[in-house]
Amino acid sequence: MTEDANPRQGRTHYFILIAVVVAAGLSQGLLLPVLAIFLERMGISSSMNGLNAAALYVGSFAMTLVAERLLGWIGFKKLIVSGLVLVMLSLVAFPLIPSVAIWFVLRVLVGIGDSALHYAAQLWVLMMSTSQNRGRSISLYGMSYGLGFSIGPLGIPLLHYGEAVPFAVLAVLFLVILLVVWFKLPNLKPEKSESGSTQPSGRYLKSFRLAWFALLPAFLYGYMEAGINSNFPVYGLRSGFTLGEISALLPFVGIGGLVLQLPLGIWSDKFGRKRVLSIAGIVGGSCFLLVPAAGTNFWAVLVLLTIAGGLVGSFFSLGLAYAADILPRLLLPAANVVASFHFNVGSIAGPNVGGAIMETGWNGGFFILLGGLYILFASTGLWFKIKTRSQA
Repeated sequence: MTEDANPRQGRTHYFILIAVVVAAGLSQGLLLPVLAIFLERMGISSSMNGLNAAALYVGSFAMTLVAERLLGWIGFKKLIVSGLVLVMLSLVAFPLIPSVAIWFVLRVLVGIGDSALHYAAQLWVLMMSTSQNRGRSISLYGMSYGLGFSIGPLGIPLLHYGEAVPFAVLAVLFLVILLVVWFKLPNLKPEKSESGSTQPSGRYLKSFRLAWFALLPAFLYGYMEAGINSNFPVYGLRSGFTLGEISALLPFVGIGGLVLQLPLGIWSDKFGRKRVLSIAGIVGGSCFLLVPAAGTNFWAVLVLLTIAGGLVGSFFSLGLAYAADILPRLLLPAANVVASFHFNVGSIAGPNVGGAIMETGWNGGFFILLGGLYILFASTGLWFKIKTRSQA
């Protein structure tokens, strides 16, 4: 892959990619709670609600298996365009076909499309950055996704104007970004080695063995993100919150992550990423544990969700940064793939496990398990020792 040397053009391409990832965040941040509300109103059980929500991450997981090969065949721009088209068409179909079974299929398609554009855009940003600005570029990229994901639930009140309105707004947004990508981005392809092959075999297992503590945060982040957005609307309705209160509370998990992402990155540079991950896991997990005790106290729940989301909302990026500290450069691409797998597995597990727990009647069990997982992760850090150092 060869990016243009023109700095202004490079910045233009970068901000177009940022717009792409904001749209991806918006689609997931709005679809999860809106469809969860629809299914709850239809009398669908919380466990089935969670299973339906997990379909999005089934599609994302499936796309991860073939994204690298597809990228080599069609290039960055065409993969992004394909993802945008797939999501846009699915958004149009949701209100037209109000069927739980069809929605499951459509969510799989949205997951495939979102994963395709996210994979291509993230890798493009990584490859067009230099060693001097790569951390800042990836940080802004991650914050942009979080911004889109956080803004998404604010679209819930659009339901007052019609059940199809949120989907129509998202579809129009995707169409605009699709046109910008098509006319403004070049269709670059990733560079290949002289042999035309990829990395050595066994790289995924080796990267996990050397950096499992740095790669597990991706699972926890996916579990939290999907679980909160899919299960909290159901938790809130059953606990006594109004639809407006649920819409107002949901974004603060992401807002907390946006506010603390840069400070946590700075602190991890200064005090060590393992220490910051452990402290954030313990404090953030404890805040999740306290949510059921706060009952329907709006402000107490808001504060707890903001602090918890702020502390664990950077787990994916902090984990990858820690993996980069630990692993040789040769294993970093494999580590990114492993982290993506973990994120998708966590995203599939979150809505299903949380829905199954609430199905038993233990409404607060969703937050108890979520908080416990973060505290357990922090505790395992006591056994993690670095076995190798990053090599230049």
